[in-house]
Amino acid sequence: MAIVKGPFQFSGGISGVSFYTIAGSDRVIMRTKGGPKARRIKVGKEFAKLRTHQKEWAACVKFSFGVRGALGQTYRLADYNVSPVWNGMGKNLMKLDTEHIVGERDLKLSAYKHVLDNFSLNRNYAFNAVLRVNPTVDVNRDKLSVSVTFPRFNSGVDILNIQRLPYFRLIVSIGLVCDILYSTENDVRERYMPVSMINGCSKSTISDWQSANDLINEQTLTAQFKDDFLPDMSDQITVLASVGIEFGNVGFAGQITEVKRAGCAKILAVR
Repeated sequence: MAIVKGPFQFSGGISGVSFYTIAGSDRVIMRTKGGPKARRIKVGKEFAKLRTHQKEWAACVKFSFGVRGALGQTYRLADYNVSPVWNGMGKNLMKLDTEHIVGERDLKLSAYKHVLDNFSLNRNYAFNAVLRVNPTVDVNRDKLSVSVTFPRFNSGVDILNIQRLPYFRLIVSIGLVCDILYSTENDVRERYMPVSMINGCSKSTISDWQSANDLINEQTLTAQFKDDFLPDMSDQITVLASVGIEFGNVGFAGQITEVKRAGCAKILAVR
C-alpha cells in the first residue's frame, strides 16, 4: 500500500493498480492488485495459521456490529470509519482469553468494559471540545434505562459552533453489546455467536432544536428499553450509554434540518 502525494486526486483502477480514498482522510491510497487465490488460502498448508485467525475475525466483526448498533442515533455523528478500530479492539479482547486455543477463543467485553469508556467518534472535534459543559449520567441496568442531565449553559459561549449554524440538538442513546462466544454446537460458519439476539439493539432520545445563541436551561434526556428485553439480560451483556450533539439549519419550507457532518458524539458510560 502506498500514499499518493501530489496533484493527482482520483480513484479507480489502472493496469493492475487501484486507487481509493477512506473516510476521515483526504489522501488517495494506492494498492496493487493480486495475491494468492481464494482457493489456495482455503486449503493451502502455508495458510493454516491464517485460517485460524480468520475464524476469530468473524467474532471481531460481530463485536464491531454490536457496538455500532448499540450507539443508535449517535453513531451517524462519527467523522471517520470507526468499524476497523472496533474490529482491532475485539481482536485484542480475544487475546486476553488464555483458557482456549487460538481459533476458539471467546470475545468478552463484559470482563473489560473500561476499553470503551469515553470512546470518541470524532477525530476533528471531540464531543468535550464542542460542548464545554459536563453532563452527568445515570445508567440503570435493572430498568435498562439511561438518563443524562445537561446543566444550564450559554450556547453562544459553551458550544464550539464551527460552522456557526443557528440551531443544535442533543442525542442520548442506550445500547446493548453481547459477548461473542465460540461453540462447536453451531454450524461451521456460525461457530462464533453473540450470547443473545439483542446484540446491537438500541434506543435513542433526541431533544428539540434549540438556539445556538441563548441561555439553555438544565435538561434531562432519558432513553429506555421496553421490559421485553429484561429476560434476556445477563452478566455477559454490556450496556452502553452514548451522547451526541448535532447542528441544524433552516431548510425547505422553513423547517429545521440537520446538517451532515456537523456534530460529534462519544460513549459516555459503560455498565
